[in-house]
Amino acid sequence: MLSGVLSNNNTLPILDHFLFDLAPGEALISASDLETTMTVKLEVRTEDTASIAIPAKMLLDILKAFPDIPLTFKADPETYAIELVSDAGKYKLTGANGEEFPKTPALEGGSSVKISADTLVTAINRTLFAAGSDDLRPVMSGIFFELYEDSLRFVATDAHRLVRYARTDAKAKESSQFIVPKKPLNLLKGTATSAETVEMSFNESNAVFTFDDVTIACRLIEGKYPNYDAVIPKENPNRMTINRMDFLQAIRRVAIFANKTTHQVRLRIAGSELTVNAEDLDFANEATERLTCSYQGEDIEIGFNSRFLADMLNNLGAPEVTLELSAPNRAGIIRPSEPEEEGEDLLMLVMPVMLNC
Repeated sequence: MLSGVLSNNNTLPILDHFLFDLAPGEALISASDLETTMTVKLEVRTEDTASIAIPAKMLLDILKAFPDIPLTFKADPETYAIELVSDAGKYKLTGANGEEFPKTPALEGGSSVKISADTLVTAINRTLFAAGSDDLRPVMSGIFFELYEDSLRFVATDAHRLVRYARTDAKAKESSQFIVPKKPLNLLKGTATSAETVEMSFNESNAVFTFDDVTIACRLIEGKYPNYDAVIPKENPNRMTINRMDFLQAIRRVAIFANKTTHQVRLRIAGSELTVNAEDLDFANEATERLTCSYQGEDIEIGFNSRFLADMLNNLGAPEVTLELSAPNRAGIIRPSEPEEEGEDLLMLVMPVMLNC
């Protein structure tokens, strides 16, 4: 679990270690990259109180090579020499002074909210793929958490697509907003699946997620999140409902023939028929597929980046989706036809690409 925190380009050599904080009967094991720190509490057999850092890569490599057997660690507090003893033999390596390991900042003047782990993991899974990775716009490189007294919202965007996931069955005592970076969210998504609830504590600069015997602390992204509500078209008279997997597979097949720079696919909706078309004029490649759909509105032709469409359809679980459109130059909105869970409201927005006639 902790290995996900490790970074390949640490500025401090101590960050290439796991920190072991021992107390009678337990060990707190931590990993950090200064921005994100994760700690797991384990029951161990010890009567000692000590703090020692063990090289992370070497420890992971040796643990992978062992079957599930008891191991004994002996650490010299003066030289930080570590001896690992198993039934098969002895293994020696050199650790470091645990006191050098960066301390996790204490949350001062923070607020907290408890949320179902399932809800939080689903929110991350539904939104994280749409977060940006542009270093020039760091505020878009995480998920925007909006906590209200009647609902919770999670938003991610990279300016080409946007996902807003809201829950009306979860709420906070007071309103607050903050932006959480990708790395702690990926750790949460991978480790909180078996937990029941997650406690989120946060202040203006840091957030801490606690569940079971795990704590993930991270620095929040500073800055003001863009006014995403302004880009969501409110009036969308054209609505198409279609089987999600049929639509996704058609886009994947047709996109193979699209221009490798724009990845453009063209959707033409008329009556109860959707035509998905892509072409690459440079290589005379072209593909067209026809699908049956349920459609209300005027005939329309609109272009989208096939990768964005496929990502969105892939991150939905509903059997049927609705595509809402207003005009060929306005964003399209994808929603599940029916909410997958009660109290859930999911909206995915994708910007169109200009059709070259």
